[in-house]
Amino acid sequence: MHAVDIYRQTVKYFLNPIQSLLEDPDVSEVLVNGYQTIYFEKAGRLQRSELQFPSEESLRAAVTNIAEYVNRVVDDDHHSMDARLPDGSRVHVIIPPSSRGGTHISIRKFKKSTFNLESLVQWGSLTDEAAEFLKIIVHIHKNTVISGGTGTGKTSMLNALSASIPEYERIIVIEDSSELQLYQPHTVYLEAQPARPDGRGAVSIRDLFVDSLRMRPDRIVVGEVRRGEALDMIQSM
Repeated sequence: MHAVDIYRQTVKYFLNPIQSLLEDPDVSEVLVNGYQTIYFEKAGRLQRSELQFPSEESLRAAVTNIAEYVNRVVDDDHHSMDARLPDGSRVHVIIPPSSRGGTHISIRKFKKSTFNLESLVQWGSLTDEAAEFLKIIVHIHKNTVISGGTGTGKTSMLNALSASIPEYERIIVIEDSSELQLYQPHTVYLEAQPARPDGRGAVSIRDLFVDSLRMRPDRIVVGEVRRGEALDMIQSM
């Protein structure tokens, strides 16, 4: 059996208490605030679920299983972790004592983008003029920053913009935890890596950004800029 299939089955077993939320296509985010408290986002609104994990230990077992697959560690020396599920959903974990209410898991469910700027116009999210302006910006290779609060649609906007990139261009995508899925066939996805338990082997977004400049990119897409990689990005611009 392929490793991904094994991971898919074990994750389904350990996350069984919230499997119904993970399988609901209308749920965009699942938030586990300790084993007894679970919220989910549906149609843009947070709602409390009646679902629970059997115990804190079972919740930690699920976290350990996810960590093992992505070669990451969550313990007394590593209080948090970014990872992804087999279907591409993004996961963030933080454990006690940093989280006082028990183990917390935030799952941003993966949805492959099926829309473009024209779709946003049809939904009333953009005007025709704004969509045309953004399309021109993409075609003439203008540096673009997409910003906004949590859940405001930054990833959706980036996916919509990417649909305007010509298919013959080479794109390098750099992320902490892989989430983006662009339309173009010539896309290279790079993912940051945390240090191993021995403290070695860490690869930061900043490291990957420097690497990407040597990979003959037509476009570089950085999923999130939060730390020192901002300087590298601005210098390259």
